[in-house]
Amino acid sequence: MSSLLDKLWNSHLVESQPGRPDLLYIDRHLIHEVTSHQAFQSLREARRLLRRPDLVCGVIDHSLPTDDRSRPLKDKVAEDQLAALEKNQADFGVKTFFGYNHPAQGVIHVTMPEQGLILPGHSVVCGDSHTATHGALAALAFGIGTSEVEHVLATQTIYQYKPKTLAVEVLGLLGVSVSSKDLALYIIKLLGVSGGSGFAIEYMGPAIEALSMEARFTLSNMAIECGAKQGLIAADAKTLDYVSSKPYAPKGADFKAASKFWLELKSDPGYKFDKKVSFNASSVTPLATWGTNPAQNAPLDGQVPDPHSFENPNERLAAEKALKYQGLKPGRKISDIEIDYVFIGSCTNGRIEDFRQAASILKNRKIRKGVVALAVPGSGLVKRQAELEGLDKIFISSGFQWREPGCSMCLGMNPDRVPKGLRCASSSNRNFEGRQGRLSRTHLVSPATAAASAIRGSLSSPSNL
Repeated sequence: MSSLLDKLWNSHLVESQPGRPDLLYIDRHLIHEVTSHQAFQSLREARRLLRRPDLVCGVIDHSLPTDDRSRPLKDKVAEDQLAALEKNQADFGVKTFFGYNHPAQGVIHVTMPEQGLILPGHSVVCGDSHTATHGALAALAFGIGTSEVEHVLATQTIYQYKPKTLAVEVLGLLGVSVSSKDLALYIIKLLGVSGGSGFAIEYMGPAIEALSMEARFTLSNMAIECGAKQGLIAADAKTLDYVSSKPYAPKGADFKAASKFWLELKSDPGYKFDKKVSFNASSVTPLATWGTNPAQNAPLDGQVPDPHSFENPNERLAAEKALKYQGLKPGRKISDIEIDYVFIGSCTNGRIEDFRQAASILKNRKIRKGVVALAVPGSGLVKRQAELEGLDKIFISSGFQWREPGCSMCLGMNPDRVPKGLRCASSSNRNFEGRQGRLSRTHLVSPATAAASAIRGSLSSPSNL
Protein backbone atom coordinates (compact mmCIF):
# COMPACT_ATOMS: atom_id res chain seq x y z
CA MET A 1 0.00 0.00 0.00
CA SER A 2 1.15 3.53 -0.78
CA SER A 3 0.47 7.00 0.53
CA LEU A 4 -0.13 10.02 -1.66
CA LEU A 5 3.41 11.11 -0.77
CA ASP A 6 4.79 7.73 -1.90
CA LYS A 7 3.05 8.01 -5.27
CA LEU A 8 4.26 11.54 -5.91
CA TRP A 9 7.79 10.84 -4.66
CA ASN A 10 8.30 7.59 -6.55
CA SER A 11 7.02 9.04 -9.83
CA HIS A 12 9.78 11.68 -9.69
CA LEU A 13 12.59 9.55 -8.28
CA VAL A 14 15.74 9.67 -10.42
CA GLU A 15 18.18 8.00 -8.05
CA SER A 16 18.09 6.59 -4.53
CA GLN A 17 21.11 5.40 -2.53
CA PRO A 18 21.20 4.22 1.11
CA GLY A 19 22.25 6.93 3.55
CA ARG A 20 21.92 9.72 1.00
CA PRO A 21 19.09 12.03 -0.02
CA ASP A 22 17.05 10.99 -3.05
CA LEU A 23 17.46 12.75 -6.38
CA LEU A 24 14.09 14.02 -7.66
CA TYR A 25 13.07 15.35 -11.05
CA ILE A 26 11.29 18.72 -10.94
CA ASP A 27 8.34 19.50 -13.23
CA ARG A 28 7.94 23.19 -12.36
CA HIS A 29 10.46 25.62 -10.93
CA LEU A 30 8.87 28.89 -9.81
CA ILE A 31 11.00 32.02 -9.41
CA HIS A 32 10.43 35.58 -8.21
CA GLU A 33 12.56 38.67 -7.81
CA VAL A 34 13.81 38.11 -4.25
CA THR A 35 15.34 34.62 -4.08
CA SER A 36 16.60 33.87 -7.59
CA HIS A 37 19.19 36.52 -8.50
CA GLN A 38 22.12 34.96 -6.63
CA ALA A 39 21.43 31.62 -8.30
CA PHE A 40 21.41 33.21 -11.77
CA GLN A 41 24.66 35.03 -11.00
CA SER A 42 26.30 31.76 -10.01
CA LEU A 43 25.16 30.23 -13.29
CA ARG A 44 26.71 33.14 -15.18
CA GLU A 45 30.02 32.78 -13.37
CA ALA A 46 30.07 29.04 -14.09
CA ARG A 47 28.94 29.65 -17.69
CA ARG A 48 26.00 27.33 -17.27
CA LEU A 49 22.63 27.47 -19.03
CA LEU A 50 19.20 26.52 -17.75
CA ARG A 51 18.57 22.81 -18.13
CA ARG A 52 14.88 23.33 -18.98
CA PRO A 53 13.97 27.01 -19.45
CA ASP A 54 10.51 25.89 -20.56
CA LEU A 55 9.82 24.50 -17.08
CA VAL A 56 10.86 27.66 -15.21
CA CYS A 57 8.01 30.09 -14.48
CA GLY A 58 8.68 33.58 -13.16
CA VAL A 59 6.66 36.38 -11.59
CA ILE A 60 7.27 39.70 -9.86
CA ASP A 61 5.37 40.01 -6.59
CA HIS A 62 7.30 40.56 -3.33
CA SER A 63 8.88 43.98 -3.81
CA LEU A 64 6.39 45.48 -6.23
CA PRO A 65 4.27 48.39 -4.92
CA THR A 66 0.50 47.93 -5.07
CA ASP A 67 -0.23 51.60 -5.89
CA ASP A 68 2.30 53.55 -7.96
CA ARG A 69 4.10 51.17 -10.33
CA SER A 70 5.81 53.74 -12.53
CA ARG A 71 9.38 52.76 -13.38
CA PRO A 72 11.93 53.19 -12.07
CA LEU A 73 10.39 52.36 -8.70
CA LYS A 74 10.94 54.85 -5.90
CA ASP A 75 12.67 52.17 -3.82
CA LYS A 76 16.05 51.58 -5.47
CA VAL A 77 16.51 48.13 -3.92
CA ALA A 78 13.12 47.03 -5.23
CA GLU A 79 13.85 48.51 -8.67
CA ASP A 80 17.18 46.67 -8.78
CA GLN A 81 15.45 43.39 -7.88
CA LEU A 82 12.83 43.80 -10.58
CA ALA A 83 15.38 44.82 -13.19
CA ALA A 84 17.63 41.89 -12.29
CA LEU A 85 14.84 39.33 -12.71
CA GLU A 86 13.76 40.91 -15.99
CA LYS A 87 17.33 40.65 -17.28
CA ASN A 88 17.80 37.10 -16.01
CA GLN A 89 14.54 36.03 -17.60
CA ALA A 90 15.60 37.46 -20.93
CA ASP A 91 19.23 36.31 -20.82
CA PHE A 92 18.46 32.73 -19.81
CA GLY A 93 15.37 32.28 -21.97
CA VAL A 94 12.72 31.78 -19.28
CA LYS A 95 9.65 31.32 -21.45
CA THR A 96 6.85 31.85 -18.91
CA PHE A 97 7.15 35.18 -17.13
CA PHE A 98 4.52 37.46 -15.58
CA GLY A 99 6.20 40.86 -15.37
CA TYR A 100 5.06 43.88 -13.38
CA ASN A 101 2.65 45.04 -16.11
CA HIS A 102 1.43 41.61 -17.27
CA PRO A 103 -2.37 41.23 -16.95
CA ALA A 104 -1.92 37.93 -15.04
CA GLN A 105 0.81 39.25 -12.72
CA GLY A 106 0.26 38.48 -9.09
CA VAL A 107 1.42 36.58 -6.03
CA ILE A 108 3.37 33.57 -7.24
CA HIS A 109 1.28 30.94 -5.43
CA VAL A 110 -1.94 32.46 -6.75
CA THR A 111 -0.89 33.15 -10.34
CA MET A 112 0.70 29.79 -11.15
CA PRO A 113 -2.24 27.51 -10.22
CA GLU A 114 -4.85 29.78 -11.81
CA GLN A 115 -2.90 29.59 -15.08
CA GLY A 116 -2.84 25.79 -14.97
CA LEU A 117 0.95 25.78 -14.78
CA ILE A 118 0.72 23.56 -11.70
CA LEU A 119 -1.13 20.28 -12.27
CA PRO A 120 -1.93 17.27 -10.07
CA GLY A 121 1.05 14.95 -9.88
CA HIS A 122 3.60 17.69 -10.56
CA SER A 123 6.73 18.21 -8.52
CA VAL A 124 7.05 21.93 -7.77
CA VAL A 125 9.79 23.96 -6.08
CA CYS A 126 10.41 27.63 -5.43
CA GLY A 127 12.72 29.73 -3.29
CA ASP A 128 9.73 30.51 -1.08
CA SER A 129 8.54 28.48 1.91
CA HIS A 130 4.85 28.78 1.02
CA THR A 131 5.32 26.66 -2.09
CA ALA A 132 3.46 24.06 -0.01
CA THR A 133 0.32 25.84 -1.29
CA HIS A 134 0.33 23.73 -4.45
CA GLY A 135 -0.06 20.53 -2.45
CA ALA A 136 -3.78 21.32 -2.58
CA LEU A 137 -3.60 20.11 -6.19
CA ALA A 138 -2.08 16.79 -5.13
CA ALA A 139 1.31 18.11 -6.24
CA LEU A 140 4.65 17.46 -4.52
CA ALA A 141 5.41 21.09 -3.69
CA PHE A 142 7.95 22.56 -1.29
CA GLY A 143 10.23 25.55 -0.75
CA ILE A 144 13.98 25.43 -1.33
CA GLY A 145 17.08 27.49 -0.49
CA THR A 146 19.22 29.63 -2.78
CA SER A 147 21.86 26.96 -3.49
CA GLU A 148 19.06 24.54 -4.30
CA VAL A 149 17.50 27.12 -6.66
CA GLU A 150 20.76 27.13 -8.60
CA HIS A 151 20.91 23.32 -8.66
CA VAL A 152 17.38 23.06 -10.08
CA LEU A 153 18.03 25.77 -12.67
CA ALA A 154 21.13 23.91 -13.85
CA THR A 155 19.92 20.29 -13.64
CA GLN A 156 16.09 20.27 -13.27
CA THR A 157 16.63 17.98 -10.27
CA ILE A 158 17.04 18.33 -6.53
CA TYR A 159 18.38 16.20 -3.67
CA GLN A 160 15.86 15.68 -0.86
CA TYR A 161 15.35 13.38 2.10
CA LYS A 162 11.89 11.87 2.04
CA PRO A 163 9.76 13.12 4.95
CA LYS A 164 7.60 10.92 7.14
CA THR A 165 3.82 10.88 6.67
CA LEU A 166 1.37 12.68 8.95
CA ALA A 167 -2.37 12.33 8.35
CA VAL A 168 -4.62 15.10 9.65
CA GLU A 169 -8.18 13.81 9.49
CA VAL A 170 -10.99 16.33 9.94
CA LEU A 171 -14.39 14.77 10.55
CA GLY A 172 -17.76 16.50 10.19
CA LEU A 173 -18.13 19.90 8.55
CA LEU A 174 -16.99 23.43 9.39
CA GLY A 175 -19.65 25.66 10.91
CA VAL A 176 -21.04 28.94 9.63
CA SER A 177 -18.50 31.81 9.79
CA VAL A 178 -15.65 29.28 10.13
CA SER A 179 -13.15 29.29 7.26
CA SER A 180 -10.24 27.16 6.13
CA LYS A 181 -7.96 29.85 7.61
CA ASP A 182 -9.50 29.17 11.02
CA LEU A 183 -9.05 25.45 10.38
CA ALA A 184 -5.39 25.99 9.47
CA LEU A 185 -4.73 27.99 12.65
CA TYR A 186 -6.54 25.35 14.72
CA ILE A 187 -4.38 22.56 13.26
CA ILE A 188 -1.17 24.52 13.83
CA LYS A 189 -2.12 25.04 17.49
CA LEU A 190 -3.09 21.38 17.82
CA LEU A 191 0.21 20.11 16.38
CA GLY A 192 2.41 22.87 17.76
CA VAL A 193 4.55 25.33 15.85
CA SER A 194 7.10 22.58 15.10
CA GLY A 195 4.76 19.60 15.32
CA GLY A 196 4.96 18.97 11.60
CA SER A 197 8.76 19.03 11.39
CA GLY A 198 10.07 16.09 9.40
CA PHE A 199 6.63 15.28 8.02
CA ALA A 200 4.55 15.74 4.92
CA ILE A 201 0.99 16.42 6.06
CA GLU A 202 -1.89 14.87 4.17
CA TYR A 203 -5.20 16.53 5.00
CA MET A 204 -8.19 14.20 4.72
CA GLY A 205 -11.71 13.55 5.93
CA PRO A 206 -15.22 14.86 5.18
CA ALA A 207 -14.40 18.44 6.16
CA ILE A 208 -11.47 18.55 3.74
CA GLU A 209 -13.46 16.99 0.91
CA ALA A 210 -16.14 19.64 1.41
CA LEU A 211 -13.67 22.52 1.02
CA SER A 212 -13.49 24.46 -2.23
CA MET A 213 -10.19 24.40 -4.10
CA GLU A 214 -9.46 27.95 -2.97
CA ALA A 215 -10.01 26.95 0.66
CA ARG A 216 -7.71 23.96 0.14
CA PHE A 217 -4.97 26.27 -1.13
CA THR A 218 -5.23 28.23 2.12
CA LEU A 219 -4.90 25.07 4.19
CA SER A 220 -1.92 23.68 2.27
CA ASN A 221 -0.28 27.12 2.30
CA MET A 222 -0.22 27.11 6.11
CA ALA A 223 1.30 23.61 6.47
CA ILE A 224 4.74 25.17 6.62
CA GLU A 225 3.70 27.15 9.73
CA CYS A 226 3.82 24.02 11.88
CA GLY A 227 7.11 22.94 10.32
CA ALA A 228 5.79 20.49 7.72
CA LYS A 229 7.56 20.12 4.38
CA GLN A 230 4.38 19.63 2.35
CA GLY A 231 0.63 20.00 2.80
CA LEU A 232 -1.03 17.45 0.52
CA ILE A 233 -4.67 16.91 -0.42
CA ALA A 234 -5.84 14.04 -2.63
CA ALA A 235 -7.15 14.83 -6.09
CA ASP A 236 -10.90 14.52 -6.65
CA ALA A 237 -13.66 15.84 -8.94
CA LYS A 238 -13.20 19.37 -7.53
CA THR A 239 -9.51 19.25 -8.44
CA LEU A 240 -10.28 18.21 -12.00
CA ASP A 241 -12.98 20.82 -12.38
CA TYR A 242 -10.62 23.54 -11.15
CA VAL A 243 -7.83 22.52 -13.52
CA SER A 244 -10.00 21.94 -16.58
CA SER A 245 -10.59 25.62 -17.38
CA LYS A 246 -7.02 26.82 -16.90
CA PRO A 247 -5.06 28.18 -19.91
CA TYR A 248 -2.00 25.92 -19.62
CA ALA A 249 -3.91 22.76 -18.64
CA PRO A 250 -4.25 19.90 -21.15
CA LYS A 251 -7.40 19.87 -23.26
CA GLY A 252 -9.69 17.30 -24.85
CA ALA A 253 -8.40 13.75 -25.01
CA ASP A 254 -5.18 14.75 -23.21
CA PHE A 255 -7.16 16.08 -20.25
CA LYS A 256 -9.33 12.97 -20.16
CA ALA A 257 -6.26 10.72 -20.13
CA ALA A 258 -4.52 12.81 -17.47
CA SER A 259 -7.64 12.80 -15.30
CA LYS A 260 -7.48 9.03 -14.92
CA PHE A 261 -3.97 9.31 -13.49
CA TRP A 262 -4.83 12.32 -11.33
CA LEU A 263 -7.73 10.55 -9.61
CA GLU A 264 -5.29 7.86 -8.47
CA LEU A 265 -3.37 10.49 -6.51
CA LYS A 266 -4.62 9.54 -3.06
CA SER A 267 -3.45 7.32 -0.25
CA ASP A 268 -4.53 3.69 -0.51
CA PRO A 269 -7.26 2.60 1.94
CA GLY A 270 -5.67 1.05 5.01
CA TYR A 271 -2.31 2.75 4.54
CA LYS A 272 -0.59 3.14 7.93
CA PHE A 273 0.74 6.67 8.34
CA ASP A 274 3.74 7.37 10.53
CA LYS A 275 1.46 9.58 12.61
CA LYS A 276 -2.23 10.43 12.50
CA VAL A 277 -4.42 12.94 14.33
CA SER A 278 -8.20 13.20 14.06
CA PHE A 279 -10.73 15.72 15.33
CA ASN A 280 -14.19 16.99 14.51
CA ALA A 281 -14.59 20.21 12.54
CA SER A 282 -17.23 21.33 15.04
CA SER A 283 -14.33 22.05 17.43
CA VAL A 284 -13.12 24.86 15.18
CA THR A 285 -14.37 28.42 15.72
CA PRO A 286 -13.19 31.76 14.29
CA LEU A 287 -9.67 32.36 15.61
CA ALA A 288 -7.10 35.12 15.91
CA THR A 289 -3.47 35.01 16.92
CA TRP A 290 -2.43 36.86 20.08
CA GLY A 291 1.30 36.07 19.91
CA THR A 292 4.19 36.03 17.47
CA ASN A 293 3.81 32.63 15.84
CA PRO A 294 0.70 31.12 14.20
CA ALA A 295 0.26 28.50 16.95
CA GLN A 296 -0.29 31.26 19.50
CA ASN A 297 -3.98 31.73 18.72
CA ALA A 298 -7.30 31.70 20.54
CA PRO A 299 -11.04 31.82 19.76
CA LEU A 300 -12.34 35.31 19.13
CA ASP A 301 -14.64 34.91 22.12
CA GLY A 302 -11.70 33.83 24.28
CA GLN A 303 -8.96 35.56 26.24
CA VAL A 304 -5.23 36.18 26.03
CA PRO A 305 -3.73 33.24 27.95
CA ASP A 306 -1.53 33.41 31.03
CA PRO A 307 1.98 32.17 30.14
CA HIS A 308 1.99 30.17 33.40
CA SER A 309 -0.85 28.05 31.97
CA PHE A 310 1.62 26.43 29.57
CA GLU A 311 3.16 23.25 30.98
CA ASN A 312 6.00 23.20 28.48
CA PRO A 313 8.72 25.61 29.70
CA ASN A 314 9.68 26.58 26.14
CA GLU A 315 6.07 27.44 25.28
CA ARG A 316 5.75 29.38 28.54
CA LEU A 317 8.87 31.40 27.76
CA ALA A 318 7.70 31.99 24.17
CA ALA A 319 4.32 33.20 25.44
CA GLU A 320 5.94 35.64 27.88
CA LYS A 321 8.15 37.04 25.14
CA ALA A 322 5.24 37.27 22.69
CA LEU A 323 2.96 39.14 25.09
CA LYS A 324 5.71 41.62 25.85
CA TYR A 325 6.25 42.30 22.15
CA GLN A 326 2.52 42.46 21.43
CA GLY A 327 1.83 44.73 24.39
CA LEU A 328 -0.88 42.44 25.77
CA LYS A 329 -1.80 41.29 29.27
CA PRO A 330 -3.12 37.84 30.26
CA GLY A 331 -6.88 37.70 30.60
CA ARG A 332 -7.64 40.43 28.08
CA LYS A 333 -10.57 39.55 25.86
CA ILE A 334 -9.48 38.86 22.29
CA SER A 335 -12.47 40.86 21.06
CA ASP A 336 -11.29 43.89 23.06
CA ILE A 337 -7.97 44.12 21.19
CA GLU A 338 -8.24 47.24 19.05
CA ILE A 339 -6.59 47.29 15.64
CA ASP A 340 -5.17 50.10 13.51
CA TYR A 341 -4.69 48.34 10.17
CA VAL A 342 -6.47 45.61 8.23
CA PHE A 343 -4.96 43.62 5.37
CA ILE A 344 -6.83 41.22 3.11
CA GLY A 345 -4.65 39.48 0.54
CA SER A 346 -1.44 37.34 0.24
CA CYS A 347 -0.79 33.84 -1.11
CA THR A 348 -2.88 32.57 1.81
CA ASN A 349 -6.06 34.57 1.29
CA GLY A 350 -5.80 36.60 -1.93
CA ARG A 351 -8.21 34.61 -4.11
CA ILE A 352 -11.65 35.57 -5.37
CA GLU A 353 -13.45 33.48 -2.76
CA ASP A 354 -11.64 35.39 -0.01
CA PHE A 355 -12.78 38.75 -1.38
CA ARG A 356 -16.34 37.50 -1.81
CA GLN A 357 -16.42 36.45 1.84
CA ALA A 358 -15.02 39.76 3.05
CA ALA A 359 -17.31 41.77 0.78
CA SER A 360 -20.36 39.94 2.17
CA ILE A 361 -19.42 41.33 5.59
CA LEU A 362 -18.60 44.83 4.36
CA LYS A 363 -21.64 45.38 2.15
CA ASN A 364 -23.62 48.47 3.25
CA ARG A 365 -21.24 49.00 6.18
CA LYS A 366 -18.37 51.38 6.93
CA ILE A 367 -15.09 50.54 8.57
CA ARG A 368 -14.30 52.29 11.83
CA LYS A 369 -12.84 55.77 11.56
CA GLY A 370 -9.06 55.74 11.90
CA VAL A 371 -8.61 52.17 10.63
CA VAL A 372 -6.39 51.88 7.53
CA ALA A 373 -7.60 48.94 5.45
CA LEU A 374 -6.05 47.43 2.30
CA ALA A 375 -7.66 44.92 -0.05
CA VAL A 376 -4.97 43.51 -2.33
CA PRO A 377 -6.01 40.90 -4.94
CA GLY A 378 -3.68 37.95 -5.35
CA SER A 379 -3.47 38.37 -9.11
CA GLY A 380 -4.63 40.45 -12.05
CA LEU A 381 -7.25 37.81 -12.83
CA VAL A 382 -8.61 37.93 -9.28
CA LYS A 383 -8.73 41.73 -9.45
CA ARG A 384 -10.65 41.76 -12.72
CA GLN A 385 -13.09 39.08 -11.56
CA ALA A 386 -13.75 41.00 -8.35
CA GLU A 387 -14.36 44.19 -10.30
CA LEU A 388 -16.65 42.34 -12.71
CA GLU A 389 -18.71 41.28 -9.70
CA GLY A 390 -18.66 44.78 -8.21
CA LEU A 391 -16.70 43.72 -5.14
CA ASP A 392 -14.24 46.58 -5.57
CA LYS A 393 -17.08 49.05 -5.15
CA ILE A 394 -18.11 47.39 -1.89
CA PHE A 395 -14.56 47.58 -0.53
CA ILE A 396 -14.06 51.18 -1.59
CA SER A 397 -17.50 52.27 -0.33
CA SER A 398 -16.76 50.73 3.08
CA GLY A 399 -13.48 52.62 3.38
CA PHE A 400 -10.95 50.06 2.12
CA GLN A 401 -8.19 50.89 -0.36
CA TRP A 402 -8.48 48.72 -3.49
CA ARG A 403 -4.96 47.97 -4.71
CA GLU A 404 -3.03 46.32 -7.53
CA PRO A 405 -1.89 42.67 -7.11
CA GLY A 406 1.18 41.82 -5.06
CA CYS A 407 2.46 40.40 -1.79
CA SER A 408 1.81 43.80 -0.21
CA MET A 409 1.44 43.94 3.56
CA CYS A 410 2.14 40.24 4.07
CA LEU A 411 5.78 41.15 4.61
CA GLY A 412 7.78 44.34 5.04
CA MET A 413 9.47 44.13 1.64
CA ASN A 414 7.51 46.85 -0.18
CA PRO A 415 5.88 50.19 0.73
CA ASP A 416 2.79 48.54 2.32
CA ARG A 417 3.93 48.32 5.95
CA VAL A 418 2.43 48.57 9.42
CA PRO A 419 4.06 51.36 11.47
CA LYS A 420 5.91 50.72 14.71
CA GLY A 421 3.70 49.68 17.62
CA LEU A 422 0.47 49.55 15.60
CA ARG A 423 -1.73 46.48 15.20
CA CYS A 424 -2.94 44.79 12.03
CA ALA A 425 -5.68 42.21 11.57
CA SER A 426 -4.15 40.33 8.66
CA SER A 427 -5.29 37.49 6.42
CA SER A 428 -1.64 36.62 5.68
CA ASN A 429 0.32 33.66 7.04
CA ARG A 430 2.92 34.89 9.52
CA ASN A 431 2.81 37.03 12.63
CA PHE A 432 6.53 36.96 13.44
CA GLU A 433 8.12 39.98 15.09
CA GLY A 434 8.51 42.74 12.49
CA ARG A 435 6.96 40.66 9.71
CA GLN A 436 4.70 43.50 8.50
CA GLY A 437 7.09 46.29 9.40
CA ARG A 438 9.64 47.06 12.09
CA LEU A 439 8.08 46.58 15.57
CA SER A 440 4.63 46.11 14.02
CA ARG A 441 2.07 43.85 15.70
CA THR A 442 0.18 41.27 13.65
CA HIS A 443 -2.99 39.28 14.42
CA LEU A 444 -3.64 36.53 11.87
CA VAL A 445 -7.32 36.08 10.97
CA SER A 446 -9.57 34.95 8.13
CA PRO A 447 -10.72 37.43 5.45
CA ALA A 448 -14.23 37.52 6.96
CA THR A 449 -12.81 38.18 10.42
CA ALA A 450 -10.54 40.88 8.99
CA ALA A 451 -13.56 42.60 7.45
CA ALA A 452 -15.57 42.37 10.69
CA SER A 453 -12.59 43.70 12.64
CA ALA A 454 -12.29 46.66 10.28
CA ILE A 455 -15.91 47.57 10.98
CA ARG A 456 -15.71 47.26 14.76
CA GLY A 457 -12.15 48.54 15.09
CA SER A 458 -11.22 45.52 17.19
CA LEU A 459 -10.77 41.80 16.57
CA SER A 460 -14.24 40.49 15.86
CA SER A 461 -15.96 37.33 14.69
CA PRO A 462 -18.09 37.74 11.54
CA SER A 463 -21.01 36.29 13.50
CA ASN A 464 -20.95 39.36 15.78
CA LEU A 465 -22.24 41.40 12.85
